Amino acid sequence: MFTRPRFLATAAATLVAATALAGCASDDAPAAGTLEVTDPWVKTATPEDMMSAAFGTLTNTSDEDVTVVAATSDASPEIQLHEVVGGEMQEKDGGFTIAAGESLTLEPGGYHLMLMGLPEAIEAGDEVDFTLELSDGGAVTFTATAKDFDGANEDYDHEDSMDMGSSEEPAEG
Repeated sequence: MFTRPRFLATAAATLVAATALAGCASDDAPAAGTLEVTDPWVKTATPEDMMSAAFGTLTNTSDEDVTVVAATSDASPEIQLHEVVGGEMQEKDGGFTIAAGESLTLEPGGYHLMLMGLPEAIEAGDEVDFTLELSDGGAVTFTATAKDFDGANEDYDHEDSMDMGSSEEPAEG
């Protein structure tokens, strides 16, 4: 049965709890939803390849810099943040920092998410879920569609660095 005193007491308790939780938020941390991922895609791969990469555009819609420090996906036991410098692929120390109001493009031959030790194939049309972990403790999730791609044929013969091949556009699909 609905009674006004019980309703008012519940509403007051809810307001107090919401106010207390709002006080826990950090004033200098970017608000949730400040990093948008657009046009995400992932390169198809077989377990024999053991590796793939994910691409897209990261846009920081906040007034503070945002740093991606790690990425995870059920599709891969290990994901490294990579960049290509002088034609050689390497882990990106310190993560990807996206300045306030700016974008960072993850693309073949540049910055990308490197999926390592694939346990099973990633086939064209597959949907792969990712979580980006931010330096402020926040997280951003997105889904990338797998596409066939002939470029960026990485050379993994080097222990400390990896050479990048050509940089072609992804096939539609």
